[in-house]
Amino acid sequence: MTDAQATLPETPNSNEATDQQLKAKRKKALSLVALLFAIVLVLFLIWKFVFNNTVTTDNAYVGAETASITSMVTGQVAEVFTSDTKQVKKGDLLVQIDPRDAEITVAQAQAELLKAQRQFKQTQANSSSLSSQIYVSSDAIQSATAQVAKAKADLAKAQDDYNRRVQLSSSGAISKEELSTSKASVNTAKAVLDVAQAGLAQAKSSQKAAQSNLEANEALIRGANEQSTPDVLVAQAKLKQALLDLERTQIKAPLDGVVTRRNIQVGQRVSPGTSLMMIVPENQLYVDANFKESQLEKVRAGQKVTLTSDLYGDSVEYTGTIVGFSGGTGAAFALIPAQNATGNWIKVVQRLPVRIQLDPKELEKHPLRVGLSMEAKVDLKSK
Repeated sequence: MTDAQATLPETPNSNEATDQQLKAKRKKALSLVALLFAIVLVLFLIWKFVFNNTVTTDNAYVGAETASITSMVTGQVAEVFTSDTKQVKKGDLLVQIDPRDAEITVAQAQAELLKAQRQFKQTQANSSSLSSQIYVSSDAIQSATAQVAKAKADLAKAQDDYNRRVQLSSSGAISKEELSTSKASVNTAKAVLDVAQAGLAQAKSSQKAAQSNLEANEALIRGANEQSTPDVLVAQAKLKQALLDLERTQIKAPLDGVVTRRNIQVGQRVSPGTSLMMIVPENQLYVDANFKESQLEKVRAGQKVTLTSDLYGDSVEYTGTIVGFSGGTGAAFALIPAQNATGNWIKVVQRLPVRIQLDPKELEKHPLRVGLSMEAKVDLKSK
């Protein structure tokens, strides 16, 4: 009984101890879960507000607006002053085309210009000559008018003499021979009058012709001078074109850069449009970064970009600015675009090229080349 009495009061105390232990363990577990939840929440907030402010891609490559050097004239290459990998400055002479044909064309254009200027002077002189002819024709008209008046008077006198002789011939006072002579005088006077009238008409016609020629001549030079007449302007334009073609026989660099893809040799004959070489500008490079479509939600033009190149490694960083987005994905502009309307469609995450402009000063310190790989990190908080 003693043992039973001793064990009976110990059972409730043991159960209470067990419950307290379970409660302590449960409380400890709940505290641990709460701590883990708090840690996860803090990590999420840190990722959300600290590490979720950038998007990165290593699918980026250096590009440039290259200059294609072509010939603008026809001729034979006399000398080439550059080669691949050589750096040139804007205005440097690259290729010399034989200028002799162009020089001959310039001489011909100069001669045509002088000829046109002399023709203008001759036209001015013709105006003076035609004006003098008009004055002379006026005197000729006056003289012819006087001749007509004299011929009319002579005809009237001859007609009166003939009429009197006709009256006298009926009485036999004059002979038939004298009457015939008088009639012949009348006919002669009529003929002289006709000649005088024809001379007057010719003088008037000559005056009208001179006036027409003067008006036509004046129309050619009216409102113009030796430098503005149409023929002179055409000749000047031809001379300018000839001088421009002569200037184009010297092909010069349009910008600073590096020569590449030179495919011209001395003695080769070129024509307008012949590609000679290319020049890649070193300080006007950009990067086309191909981001996934899921990364572009917050990417905007004007945001700052940090870039590194495989050429220099992580020790050299470039600062760039987003200047624009491509009008379509790479797949959309592929030579053979994907046909997603087929039954074998599988969704593929697309990439959109983003144009990033590089800082010219940084490019001077660490030059890049077209086609090099880059890694781009966009700061989404920048504007």
